[in-house]
Amino acid sequence: MTRGVLQALVTLVLLAGPAQAEHEVFYRYMVIGFVRDASGAPMPDQALEVVRDKTDFSYLARTDESGLFVFITRLGDESLGESLTLRYGPASLKLTAQFDPANHTEERGTRVDVEAGRFVERPASFRSTLTQFLGSAQR
Repeated sequence: MTRGVLQALVTLVLLAGPAQAEHEVFYRYMVIGFVRDASGAPMPDQALEVVRDKTDFSYLARTDESGLFVFITRLGDESLGESLTLRYGPASLKLTAQFDPANHTEERGTRVDVEAGRFVERPASFRSTLTQFLGSAQR
C-alpha cells in the first residue's frame, strides 16, 4: 500500500462522522511507528501484526516506503488496560492500552519503533508522529 493511499485511509477513518460510531475516538486505539534496519534506514514493505489478546482478533499492516506502519484497532472505553501483542517477524512485544476513558476528543494510541529487529516504545511521541503523518496527507 502506498503512503498516499495509507494516509487517505487513515484520514478518512479519523474524520468519519458520528453516524459511524465505531470510527469515533473512543472506539479506537492506534499503534504507529517505523521499521528501520541497523543503520537507521527505513525498511519498506515489511509485514507486522497486532493481536488483541482478549479476543485473538488480528490486525495486519505493511510499512510504506518510509518504513511507517499504522494500526487502527477497535478498543472502546472499557478496554483501558487491555493487552495487545505487536509482532514483527519472530519478535513480539506486549503493549497495554493506556488512555483517559473520559477524554473523547484526543486520539488514543502509542508509538512503537522497530530498530534492527528490536522494539522501542515511545508513547510520548505518538501525538506528534500522528500529527506529522496526517499533516503530510494534506499536501
